[in-house]
Amino acid sequence: MLLAVSAVFLAGAAASMAQSRYGVIGGVTFSTAKISDLNRAAMTQWHGGFTYKLDLPLGFSLQPSLIYNAKGAKMIGQDFNIRMSYLELPVSLQWGPDLLVFRPFLDVTPYIGYALGNRMSAAGMEEGRNQWSGLNRFEYGIGLGIGLELWRFQVIGRYNWNLGPLSNADAAMQDGFVPFIGNAFSSSNFGGFTLSLAILFGGGK
Repeated sequence: MLLAVSAVFLAGAAASMAQSRYGVIGGVTFSTAKISDLNRAAMTQWHGGFTYKLDLPLGFSLQPSLIYNAKGAKMIGQDFNIRMSYLELPVSLQWGPDLLVFRPFLDVTPYIGYALGNRMSAAGMEEGRNQWSGLNRFEYGIGLGIGLELWRFQVIGRYNWNLGPLSNADAAMQDGFVPFIGNAFSSSNFGGFTLSLAILFGGGK
């Protein structure tokens, strides 16, 4: 009996390993800050890191990643730019049918992150780096997207809502760096669209 249970356990573990993959992921980040009373434009940055995909029953899969994600925002007419880089942990829950040659899927991705660096610049002022006074370094949010998996490649397009405000950034601006921004950043955060390409290794296919 013990031998039979052990055999079943080992077979299940082997099947689980065959259904999991690891890889690298990277792409383009189009981000902006949610500021309703100022003209703003998307800033093109990038992201990259590592990912792990675990296939689940009924067409579901779970894919956490650990990535470096650079984000930013431009204020049109104010010549003001802010860039921040984050270490992020997105956990993608995917669903889609396996059509043998390819697999289209829907994607829901909650994420958390921690800011590693920042850069702020404005016309006529010296560029500031890693000034954390008044800035919230933690972030959290959720993304919704669609993807396509073809052999060992994934392409994912996702819109991300950042629910954690930059918060108190208005205090940092009022300290003298960019006084004309005023309270603009008090309730803002970074959101936007990401386009990612993942290359997966391992697994049974």
